[in-house]
Amino acid sequence: MHTIEELRDIFEAYTESHPFNREPQELYAPMAYIMGMGGKRLRPLLALMGAQLFGDAVHGALPVAMAVEVFHNFSLVHDDIMDEAPLRRGQATVHQKYGANAGILSGDAMLIYAYEFLRQVDNQAAIPRLLREFNRVAVEVCEGQQYDMNFERRQDVKIEEYLRMIELKTAALIEGSLVMGAVAAGAPEPDLKELAVFGRNIGLCFQLQDDILDTFGDPEKFGKKAGGDIVQNKKTFLILKALELARGETRTELARLMSSNPEDERQKVRRVTEILQQLKIREWAEQMKEEIQHTALAALGRVAVPDSRKAPLRDMAMRLIRREA
Repeated sequence: MHTIEELRDIFEAYTESHPFNREPQELYAPMAYIMGMGGKRLRPLLALMGAQLFGDAVHGALPVAMAVEVFHNFSLVHDDIMDEAPLRRGQATVHQKYGANAGILSGDAMLIYAYEFLRQVDNQAAIPRLLREFNRVAVEVCEGQQYDMNFERRQDVKIEEYLRMIELKTAALIEGSLVMGAVAAGAPEPDLKELAVFGRNIGLCFQLQDDILDTFGDPEKFGKKAGGDIVQNKKTFLILKALELARGETRTELARLMSSNPEDERQKVRRVTEILQQLKIREWAEQMKEEIQHTALAALGRVAVPDSRKAPLRDMAMRLIRREA
C-alpha cells in the first residue's frame, strides 16, 4: 500500500506527463496555470485512495484522479468569475490574469478533458458506471452553485437549506472522487454505498471547516482574503446560526450588515466577526463538524475491507477536518 504522500507524488508525476501545453496558447495557458497552482489535490488523492481500498494497482485509477482534478479546477475557474474573486490559492485568479472570456472558454475545455481522461481508465468495463457517477456529481455541483448564488439574494435561508447546498456544491465531488476510484478498482456496490456516505459527510465537514477558516483563519495560511464570505454576503453556517441565536438590536445589525455592500469592507468584516465571536458561533460549527464526522467514520467502518486498508483514508479525513489552510 502507498502512503498519502506517495499517492500525491504518483499523481503529480502523472499530471507532469499530461501537461496542457498545446496551441492555441490563449486557450491552454489558463488551463495550465490553474492546474499548476497545486492546491491540496484532495479529490485525486481520494480517487486513488478509493482504488487502493480494493487493491494495490492504483496506477489504473490515475485517469479517474486526473478527471476529477480537472473538473474541480474547471469549476473553480467559473466560480471565481461568478464571485469576482481576485485570489485563488494566494495567486491571481484565472480571469484576473487572462480575462473573463479566456476563463470561460478554458473552463469549458477543461470539462471536456475530464471526460477524455475518464475514457482512458484501465478498467474499461467500469466506464459506464464511472460516467453515471461523474454525470450525477457534475449536475449536483452545478445545482449547488446555483443555490449558493440564490442565497446571496435571500434573507430567509434556513440552516437545513445551507447544508443541502454545500452537500451538492462541495461534498458531492468529494464523495464522487472516492466512489469513482473504488469503481475503477472493481469495488462491490454495497461498499460503494458506504463509501458514498463516508465521502459525502467528510465533504460536509470540509466545507464547514472552510467556512470557519474564511472568517477565523490566518489569510496567509488559507490563501484567501479574510472575510471573503462576509464581504459577498454569503449565508454560511456561521452567519445562519448567528441570525438564529442573535436577539434584538444585535440581530437587526447583523441582518443589515449581511445585506450591505459598504465601501469600507474591512469595517463590515470586523463588526460581523465580533458578533460571531460574542455568540460563540465557531464553537457551534465545531460541534456540528464532530457530529457529521461521527456519521462518516461509522460508514467507513462498515466497508468490508481490512482496517489496515482504511487507516490512510481515516487519517486523510482527520487532516481535512482539522486543517488550517
